[in-house]
Amino acid sequence: MTAQIFAVIIFVAMFIMIVLDKIERHYVTLGSGILTLTVVFGICKHSWTSIWNTLAVKDFAKAEFWYATSESESKGINWATIIFIAGMMVMVEGMAKAGFFRWLCMKIAFLVKCRTIPVFITFMLMSAVLSMFIDSITVIMFLAAVTIELANLLKFNPVPMILAEIFCANLGGSATMCGDPPNIIVGTSLGYSFFDFLSNTGLVAGISLVFSVVFFYFAFRKELASDGGEKVDISKLPKPSEAITNKKDFIISSLIFALAVILLITHAVTHLTVATIGLGIAVITILTSGKNTPEIMKKVDYKTLVFFIGLFIVVSGLEETGILELIAEFIEKISAGNAMAMIAIILWVSAIASAFVDNIPFAATMVPVIQSLSASTGVSLHTLAWTLSIGTDIGGSATPIGASANVVGTAVAAKNGHPISWGRYCKKLAPATIMVLAISTVYLFVRYL
Repeated sequence: MTAQIFAVIIFVAMFIMIVLDKIERHYVTLGSGILTLTVVFGICKHSWTSIWNTLAVKDFAKAEFWYATSESESKGINWATIIFIAGMMVMVEGMAKAGFFRWLCMKIAFLVKCRTIPVFITFMLMSAVLSMFIDSITVIMFLAAVTIELANLLKFNPVPMILAEIFCANLGGSATMCGDPPNIIVGTSLGYSFFDFLSNTGLVAGISLVFSVVFFYFAFRKELASDGGEKVDISKLPKPSEAITNKKDFIISSLIFALAVILLITHAVTHLTVATIGLGIAVITILTSGKNTPEIMKKVDYKTLVFFIGLFIVVSGLEETGILELIAEFIEKISAGNAMAMIAIILWVSAIASAFVDNIPFAATMVPVIQSLSASTGVSLHTLAWTLSIGTDIGGSATPIGASANVVGTAVAAKNGHPISWGRYCKKLAPATIMVLAISTVYLFVRYL
């Protein structure tokens, strides 16, 4: 009982400090993780086994960690998630250094002759597609910057476009295992493949994207049309090729990106785990970067990796002390074991929670909860997993603090003289979020029940 009390206190305190954002979040989770190891496992439980299981160092020595022919559950620190995200970060920094993202944005803008409404629609689609394979934070960081650059050249207000891009990035990220961190956690914890996500969450994401593009077109068309009425001579605009800093590096980074996509798509066939793919892509990027390697490695977001490590330790404290089983029993009780009620509760609670708190710790906390629910009620774990993924991914779009991509996008806009208030943000994106959640609810009921 004492161990449970301290595990809950540490977890709640961690969540509150993350929301208050007074201390950098990687310090918060790392400190909370250390407290979990020492107070919960060491002082309260006197269990070296719990500490050892949570650190999960032994996973590196397992063949299935690198080459898996069957599903394997992950407990404690999910090192596969850490290694995969780190590998993708290294690859993305290499692509950015070569000018890949700026070139792509400018190329697409020129293909639609830099007309405001077509640029608006194509950038929404590009945001969704890129976020299926690349972290949505990186996608928005470069997309928002290029959007503001185009807005200055074409004389339109970039805020509507940035808002739509943020929403579509979160939506596109929900379609695949590597698109959003919550999906990476669910996928690596439960042994799902790229195609498992694409054929389940990807389908509803595709349907929702069509509705979202139509929604944002009607929501912003007057504003964009009035701002973009001025004729612009595109021959005087910077050419896409000018974004490429080094042609050789550009070609190499493009090939590495293509390789990463192929490996992720085929990893259910090749049995290469995401840990192997992430490490392999990082090594190839480093070996081909030459003198740019130190700069690329310096730009990797190590704080996020530390954040994940601390987070997994704290969640393990809840799991090892039986708290997560109690939460599962509570959801089972209020849903009366009804699968439809259970899906609705998990989807909407996940979405509402993710609108106000970071969806990453919420997803990490809920994975073992849905495992316990599935075991006790007989409801398919796959169904609950897709429900959790959709809820956490989509719900984060509703507010400026719901997902990291939202924070980055609004920050880039403010930095360039286009501040986005909570009211302006929520007026458009909260209704869009509710619309997609309603579509997702119907989709889950129809397909899985």
